[in-house]
Amino acid sequence: MKILSCLKNFPFIKNVKVLDLRIFKTGFYVKIMVQLKDDSVLNIREYVDEFERAYSYHWQTKEGKLIIRWDNAPHHKNISTYPHHKHIKEKILPNYAITCEEILKEIEQVIKSEKL
Repeated sequence: MKILSCLKNFPFIKNVKVLDLRIFKTGFYVKIMVQLKDDSVLNIREYVDEFERAYSYHWQTKEGKLIIRWDNAPHHKNISTYPHHKHIKEKILPNYAITCEEILKEIEQVIKSEKL
């Protein structure tokens, strides 16, 4: 599965726990909890079939405070990348990073910038 292999490519990942995995004839549903080396957590939910992809990557501090959430829930029609968007604090912003790898690269940049 592409998501699980993607998670192996980033050294800032401390632990990966698959909470739910259902494989269908034409797709899958997966729910994963990823602990990062700074003890923040990335919760991943993804449903994919031949007609649809629904995802949510919710990154939060170890205390549970939202850092960024990337998702494609169809409720922000004013966003230029609709339905893809991200939540940073109270802001809803366009989102161009929609794959596991792109999202993890964005997380990696944030982590690196905070260490400066």
